[in-house]
Amino acid sequence: MRIQIINGPNLNLLGVREPGIYGDKGFDEYLHTLRDAYPDIRIEYYQSNVEGELINKIHEVGFNLDGIILNAGAYTHYSWALTDAIKCVSTPVVEVHISNVHKREEFRHQSVISCACAGVICGFGLDSYRLAVEALKQMK
Repeated sequence: MRIQIINGPNLNLLGVREPGIYGDKGFDEYLHTLRDAYPDIRIEYYQSNVEGELINKIHEVGFNLDGIILNAGAYTHYSWALTDAIKCVSTPVVEVHISNVHKREEFRHQSVISCACAGVICGFGLDSYRLAVEALKQMK
């Protein structure tokens, strides 16, 4: 099984950015833990702060993998271009958020990409990514 994790804007600063919300662990450190937990799954990782680069990555991997885990960051709330990219590909996409977006600012309550995703997981910290891997395993 092959899964691509795609993280959007400001998620390169995990461990530094608002640790009260996002925790104090960087994603690279967590990625090692996740890969160790699933040695039989090839988990690739990509992060960009640029919307078009996220779209390009979805196009690149969206026809030949078993799943995509997407944390689009703030693009979640207004990027119809990401929504269209997800709809264009055949690989199932699971939307992930580290925090419970429904307990945060009002603008974070709306996701425009959810309608194109197989499911949404939010509010379990970095463990949200593990839960997404489990969901994708069940879809295979």
